[in-house]
Amino acid sequence: MDRRSFLKNSALGGSAAAATTLAAPAYAQGNRTLTMVTSVPEGFAIFDDAASRLAETISTMSDGTLTVDKKPAGSLVGAFEVFDAVTAGQADMYHSADYYFGGQHPGYYYFTAVPYGTTAQEMIAWYQHGGGKELHDELGSIFGLKSFLAGNTGAQPGGWFRKEINSAADLQGLKFRMPGLGGKALGLTGASVQNVPGGEIYQALSTGAIDGAEWIGPFADERLGLQEVCEYYYTGGFHEPGSALSAAVNLDVWDSLSPAHQAIIENAAMATHHWSLAQSVAVNGEALERLKAGGTKVLEFPDDVWDSFKVASAQALDEFMGDELFARIRESHETFKASAAGWIAASDGAFTAQRDR
Repeated sequence: MDRRSFLKNSALGGSAAAATTLAAPAYAQGNRTLTMVTSVPEGFAIFDDAASRLAETISTMSDGTLTVDKKPAGSLVGAFEVFDAVTAGQADMYHSADYYFGGQHPGYYYFTAVPYGTTAQEMIAWYQHGGGKELHDELGSIFGLKSFLAGNTGAQPGGWFRKEINSAADLQGLKFRMPGLGGKALGLTGASVQNVPGGEIYQALSTGAIDGAEWIGPFADERLGLQEVCEYYYTGGFHEPGSALSAAVNLDVWDSLSPAHQAIIENAAMATHHWSLAQSVAVNGEALERLKAGGTKVLEFPDDVWDSFKVASAQALDEFMGDELFARIRESHETFKASAAGWIAASDGAFTAQRDR
């Protein structure tokens, strides 16, 4: 039995018949509604903005013939349960960050961000023109999913800390919230890494359950109130240089849609990706200035900390090279990154260095 069949017949806590019923999109006078579960609460800056934008764009582009019923984290399933809910048929689609599902397959890390990976500009170029989309499709087909990029936060900061990080030794035993391969790499430096859902970060910091956390960027972090519970903010991060968000549709649901509705979802996801990245760039600068004015100490990691991150990142990636699909995704990503980065440095980099000196 393949994984797709298995998941359909072992829906989370329910019968196969129930799962099949839930998987079918709702119909009303010839129209269809897809249930979309997300990994953040309602109103979360940047992340939920992208999910809402995707739902609205699908409805508008279809003239209301295809709508999305967005279910924020906790309203139908938990933040990290959206993948299983869609593969099992308990929801029609999800909007999330695919690196949350690296435990399902490590290839998923590459479709959000990997440490020392691609910037947002490089990421979408690889996805659209360097084979990334085709690899995402291949990966999704294993789990009965049709996947798309549908948002990007841009470069994510190193995060919030209760104490200043003066050397790599300060990472030892540090209880820090960081998901994905970045979290795995941080753990290799001696930190104690926690994968806390976004909706629980503030509480974990305020109670001392964790010593620090990364989230998205100045605007979203400010909205979450992290400046109220941490004094030090490290703006340069190694772990997510251009973090993509994703949408994935249950493959049986996808196959049941008309070609027009399929095209609408695909193009709405891409439009959401560009809109989301533009939003992040537009709001983060002013938010950073507000944080500084409010007393946040904005810092950069010392060189030996960066060196520690780089060594640990390579070790974290190497751990999965025994998986053939992961190895192909990594090779594709690294080859494209090297090519794109060379041109960007020679063009954009040379220009901005002169413009801003």
